[in-house]
Amino acid sequence: MAAAPDGPAQVNPVIRIHPADDVVIARQQLLGGTRLDSEGITVSGLIPPGHKVAVRAIAAGEPVRRYNQIIGTATQAIAPGQHVHTHNLAFSRFDRGHTVGGDVRPVAYADTPATFDGIKRPDGRVATRNYIGVLTSVNCSATVARAIADHFRRDIHPEALADFPQVDGIVALTHGAGCATDSEGEGLQVLRRTLAGYARHANFAAVIVVGLGCETNQIQGLLAQEGLREGAKLVTFSIQDTGGTAKSVARGIEVVKGLLPEANAVQREPVPASHLIVGLQCGGSDGYSGISANPALGAAVDLVVRHGGTAVLSETPEIYGGEHLLLQRAVSQAVADKLEARLQWWTDYCARHHAEMDNNPSAGNKAGGLTTILEKSLGAIAKGGTTPMVDVYEYAQPITAKGFVYMDTPGYDPVSATGQVAGGANLICFTTGRGSAYGCAPSPSLKLATNNALWTKQEEDMDINCGTVIDGSESVEQLGERIFHEMLAAASGRKTKSELHGYGQNEFVPWALGAVM
Repeated sequence: MAAAPDGPAQVNPVIRIHPADDVVIARQQLLGGTRLDSEGITVSGLIPPGHKVAVRAIAAGEPVRRYNQIIGTATQAIAPGQHVHTHNLAFSRFDRGHTVGGDVRPVAYADTPATFDGIKRPDGRVATRNYIGVLTSVNCSATVARAIADHFRRDIHPEALADFPQVDGIVALTHGAGCATDSEGEGLQVLRRTLAGYARHANFAAVIVVGLGCETNQIQGLLAQEGLREGAKLVTFSIQDTGGTAKSVARGIEVVKGLLPEANAVQREPVPASHLIVGLQCGGSDGYSGISANPALGAAVDLVVRHGGTAVLSETPEIYGGEHLLLQRAVSQAVADKLEARLQWWTDYCARHHAEMDNNPSAGNKAGGLTTILEKSLGAIAKGGTTPMVDVYEYAQPITAKGFVYMDTPGYDPVSATGQVAGGANLICFTTGRGSAYGCAPSPSLKLATNNALWTKQEEDMDINCGTVIDGSESVEQLGERIFHEMLAAASGRKTKSELHGYGQNEFVPWALGAVM
């Protein structure tokens, strides 16, 4: 990507990402007749902010390049200066030649690792938050779980946790599944893997699991599949065995009260940034996402890896068409094969459900300037930085590798992030160009706005403004450094905007696979 200008006074009305691109991106709304001196063309018609302008004559059937990558095929002749979007550009399949490992670059590890103030657990893991969790085996126990957690809400019952300032809160993570499913099927296995990932997450000092009693997802089956054991920090019970709703709520409250003193007996202390596991998300993308927030987050990810930490890229339907860029970064054929296998799984999955992998972008994405899934995927992959891809995980599998990794998830943000957190992510970074409202528990989520207009309109939801790259006041590298330090601050306990608003409990959405009987 071309370097940002020195300051706003020198800002060009369009952004050229690569010298070989067939389009440039409007920094602001462009009116017909506007002369683009840098490109030697005149704008024809109205071009919305973040949208594409053709810089050369493109014949019908010709490929169109952005990021020096093909983003689609012209469906009609396009003249220089014309708007390039859904009316004249379409998704197309083509051979994306690549060499596995062909873009593996050595990592220049930091001489002095960065630190953040974390919470050390007895087993050596490090937490960025300190919650007590109330999980459910089935939707039928959701109301009880919420009632238990609500008893300790600081906004309505401040006295309940007054003596426990080191406890961030009691959160109930409920879901809509757990019964009417194949008892031996993939759907139940994935649900149990997800619940277990949360049950053992470092950000939980202790966990209660509440069941109904007669559900398919029996608590003992969950514990057996995932090798979990009940004990002082993992307490389970069912509504039917306890004697009903009121008694179960009262029992849960008493259990939490018993867990609070030990949960509160923690102090933050400096720990290496190698303990960071950062989940990467984007939602409500726009034409600026692949220019500002995503590559800047990628620059921050490179710093996370340089300091020994882990970053997790996901959302498999939103890397579709750009997967060759990841395969070129695979450290081995075995790692590449894992990603290829997940892509094939998705092809089969979509076929079973009579769907297509190219059913993106969404209406909001298109309004923001994205035209095809290829264009969206290329911008989304930029979140992953440039370091080698060292491993690939299935949904909610425990993440054990250090460095840049991939986890297979759907593109739907709450489902995707739920899988990342189940895998161990203790921080989420979420880029958005349209203004997605999202938060996460028990791991904090930093929201990155792609443009100044969004930041101005929705600053109460956004943690970092990446529009500084668009207006030329900050380079991608400078912003990446700033994002990295914001990561360390959030990991050290500074509340994110979504935490201040109380987001997190409703955004726990395990991936629902398999038939509902």
